[in-house]
Amino acid sequence: MKKALLMAAALLLAPMVAMAADYKEGVHYTVINEGPETAKPEITEFFSFFCPHCFNFAKTVVPKIEANLPEGVSFNQAHVEFIGRQMGVEMSRAFAVAQQLNVDEKIDTALFSAIHDKRQQFTRPDDIRAVFIANGVEAKAYDAAANSFMVNAQMSKMKRDTENAKISGVPSLVVNGKYRVETSSIKSYDELIDIAFYLATMNKK
Repeated sequence: MKKALLMAAALLLAPMVAMAADYKEGVHYTVINEGPETAKPEITEFFSFFCPHCFNFAKTVVPKIEANLPEGVSFNQAHVEFIGRQMGVEMSRAFAVAQQLNVDEKIDTALFSAIHDKRQQFTRPDDIRAVFIANGVEAKAYDAAANSFMVNAQMSKMKRDTENAKISGVPSLVVNGKYRVETSSIKSYDELIDIAFYLATMNKK
């Protein structure tokens, strides 16, 4: 009986293993550079506060990624500038400021909600600044961070990473700085997560 149960379990697991093995370069993912992978495995989501799909992704998919990350794999996010014209740049600044001030969870939610729930129009940097202040960030702290070297450096890195990965739509996942998951081939967000986890760990075994 025990042997039969083990065989049944093996059969149930077999399709999952086969599915992972079937992920193909050029179909499910693209190699974005010929250099080495990042020193430690990581998954980076590229997103925009102005993107409604990113808003939904933040609520339904990001929590799944964070709750089920394979051991040793980190999850990061990078804001893209190419949506929202000049305000896209300012939203990247807002994202970096929130991280520097360690209020990113609260501010990210507030900005997404302001844009997609409240339909607020952001037309100038002071509109973003007001959201920070309304959520408990002191004006002086925001102003100092917004013009800091660390924020400018993070913005430059996010822009450089976006260009290097050839990101043209969001949300998009890049794994280990080397692989971009191709959303055109997936049937569900669960499959997107599975591909990302597969790529993050396939060379670490």
